[in-house]
Amino acid sequence: MKPKLIVSRPIYPEVIERLKIDFEVTAHQTDPEWSIDRWTQALSQHDAALTMGIETVNEAVLAACPRLRMCANLSVGYNNFDVPAMSRHKVLATNAPDVLTETTADFGFALLMAAARRVTESERYIREGHWQKWALESFAGMAVHGSTLGIIGMGRIGQAIAKRGAHGFNMRVIYHNRSRLSASDETACKAAYVSKQALLQQADHVVLVLPYSKESHHTIGAAELAMMKPTATLVNIARGGIIDDAALAKALASGHIAAAGLDVFEGEPKLHPDLLKVPNAVLTPHIGSSTRATRLAMANLAADNLIAFFKNGSALTPLNPEVLAHS
Repeated sequence: MKPKLIVSRPIYPEVIERLKIDFEVTAHQTDPEWSIDRWTQALSQHDAALTMGIETVNEAVLAACPRLRMCANLSVGYNNFDVPAMSRHKVLATNAPDVLTETTADFGFALLMAAARRVTESERYIREGHWQKWALESFAGMAVHGSTLGIIGMGRIGQAIAKRGAHGFNMRVIYHNRSRLSASDETACKAAYVSKQALLQQADHVVLVLPYSKESHHTIGAAELAMMKPTATLVNIARGGIIDDAALAKALASGHIAAAGLDVFEGEPKLHPDLLKVPNAVLTPHIGSSTRATRLAMANLAADNLIAFFKNGSALTPLNPEVLAHS
């Protein structure tokens, strides 16, 4: 008998058809509203799951799902997984890195440009019928070329953003990370390692590209915002919760920083209501990797992981590879 696989939310039909060759697939193509109880009940009847990065797999869920052997996240982030608990239960966890690096870096720069140059703010001005004449100081924004770009989180996406800034916009690039890059990687990115405080004080544009964890929760709060320049732009393409959204809304409203570009939010899809009131925030609905080619590649990588594990006990991008030894 084929192993039973649950696909938690809609994905491309061609990926479903591919998975049906090796699995008995339960595909939820109508985007259900999963309560934790409903999700746990559904998951307990399956050997594997293809998840979107938002369905919880923790100790309580795993205890109720003894037949579960693998969960493949379609996303690169995996804060929905309790990886140590999955290892204890001998459940393999995988994610989908690499395939979205360049697309997400493109979007990070798009948000930076839109926020710094007041693109959405000025578009609303036109759409609302306010533009009557050209003016010298109309929607004067912040320069991007030749400015200082600060990146917090210097993994694949962070490095791709650094290269765009350094090589495409002649920016001075500084970064902060849990561990310093190799000398060769720093040279390739034209990036200099600095403390978090120095980065916040010096950067004209701060981009957040670090994974979410208990340790990174509210990496940017009121104290950090107070360190930034009043002309600075803050961009978050990482995960909601890395910024204290309430503190950011207050800083934007007071003019303590100039602008923000946000693709992720605390408690999304809900937003802090004050973020909707400030005109100097560019807001997008978690679409950093959203090109069809990239999203399809992410789905296929998740499928590749599932197929490899159930066919030969391997995986392309395991998060807890120690589980493979027990497969």
